[in-house]
Order: sequence, then C-alpha cells, then structure tokens
Amino acid sequence: MSGYLQELSCYAGQAMVFEEASAFIGRYLNITITGKQIERVCHFYGGEIGQKIQEMIKKQEAVQKKPRKGITYVMVDGAMVLTREKKWKEIKLGRVFDAENRIEVNKGRKLITLSKYMAHLGEHEQFEEKMSTLIDNIPYKAFIGDGAKWIWNWVDTDYPEAIQILDYFHAKEHLCDFAALFFGSDTAGKNEWIKQQEGLLFNDDVELVIGNIRSLPKSGKKIIRKAQKALINYYGQNKKRMLYKTYRNMGLMIGSGPIEAANRHVIQHRMKRSGQRWTINGLQQVANLRVVHKSDDWDTVLGMINKAA
Repeated sequence: MSGYLQELSCYAGQAMVFEEASAFIGRYLNITITGKQIERVCHFYGGEIGQKIQEMIKKQEAVQKKPRKGITYVMVDGAMVLTREKKWKEIKLGRVFDAENRIEVNKGRKLITLSKYMAHLGEHEQFEEKMSTLIDNIPYKAFIGDGAKWIWNWVDTDYPEAIQILDYFHAKEHLCDFAALFFGSDTAGKNEWIKQQEGLLFNDDVELVIGNIRSLPKSGKKIIRKAQKALINYYGQNKKRMLYKTYRNMGLMIGSGPIEAANRHVIQHRMKRSGQRWTINGLQQVANLRVVHKSDDWDTVLGMINKAA
C-alpha cells in the first residue's frame, strides 16, 4: 500500500466508520480498499502515536519551560463509550488552548482557532502523564473543570501555581437541582432564591451562599436533607475555585463549554455512533488519530508513514 493510500486511509478512518471510508475512497478515487484494511492501517498508526506519547512522557523532565505571554486554558472531561465486552468505559479528553486563540467572530459568539487535545481510555494517573506532555512547559495556566476530585488533586499536586476555576454552570446546576427539590411547586420562590444566590456567587460571596443554604428551614424529607448536605459540601470543597467576580475581572472564562463541545466533535462524533462497539486497543488507537487531526498536527502521521516507507 502506497504512503498516500495509507495516509488517506488514516484520515478517512478517523473521520468515519471504516466501511463508509472504504466506500468513500472507492467512489471518489476508484481505488479498491476494504474497511478491514483501513481499520488495520488506522490501528497501526494510532498505536504508533501512542508509543510516541509514551516516549514524550519519558523525556518530559528534560523539557525546558518556554516563556509565553497570557493565560493558557486547560480543560478535561470524560465520555462513555461502549466496548465489545458490552461495558461502557470512560475515555478522558483534555483540551488546551491559549486565551489569545479565543476570538470573537460576532457579538456573543466566540471561536477557538487552535487547540491541542489528548485522549486516554483508562485510569486518570495515565491520563495525567499524557497531559503533562502538553502543559508542563506552559507557565501560566487556568484549569476549568467540574467537581471531580481527581482533577483538583492532580492540579494541587502537579500545578499548585495554576489558577483553578470550578465551571460556573456546574455550580449553578447543582444549586438549581437542590432548589427544585426544596421549593417543589413554589416556582416563584425557587426562582427568586436562585437569583439571590447567583448574585452572591458573582460577587465572590460563596460563604454567604453556603450560609443561606444551611439556614433554610429543616425539611422533613430525607432526600432534601441529603441534597442540602451534599450541596454544602460541594461548595465548601470548591469555594477557593468559585471566585467568579475575581476571575471575570481578570478577563478569564468561568465555563467549561469548550471541553464539552470537544467531547462531542472529537470523541462522540466518531466513537459513539449507533451500534458501535470497540475493542479497548482499537478505541484508543482511533482516538489517537482523532486528537492528532483535531490538534492540527496531522504531519505527525505523515512523518510516521514516510519513515515506514
């Protein structure tokens, strides 16, 4: 198989189902190549990318920090994908982009022009190692995420100097879910109470919000008392990450929408189609090709193909 056809197979295979890729290539280039052949090529070079990442991890300590201007955002999230063991597995995705690459294309709509991605199927410790190859040489970082403890433990341990921001929309979602339970059919009361707490959150007064949640009349329903305690704990554990007035005054984002969007267009668009079930290795290998493509780093694949030739 020529280098060109290998490259085309990888590109088509990371974008569409292997059989669709076969039909596409056959229809427009009049080349006969089976879906199984495309699959094998994708798995091979996806595996090669995985090996390259491991080599980068080993060399990471020797990387010198490069002076940079401005903040770089780091966001991580997970998506569940069905495997051939008939079990859902979480594949973690990281997205890294400079604040200067987030531009306004029209009023109220911003576009991120360049991002770097990393995907890992497995435990968070290995994912953190892979992410280090993207972010260790970046001095000014802002992590935005939900309340997953492993994320913040990782940041506290490896990047204590970084800014940490609890995604505002997750914080509000927890507040609204509790309010819906507590106020029940009193929609007006619920909306007014949420509005008051939101105003406090936007003024860096998370301690007052915690106090307001705690001071609500004691409910006779166990489910409400449990939700109240959970919300107090959630805010208490993350209050240092909920200084939304401070963040906005610094010109920082407070939402993790970009990583949620990335989960859709990097992972789910290719890996979570109806009827798909993946082997563990196959899922990781095709995800490797996806993130290289979405990171605008396809020359990595071309270099591997040319080297093999």
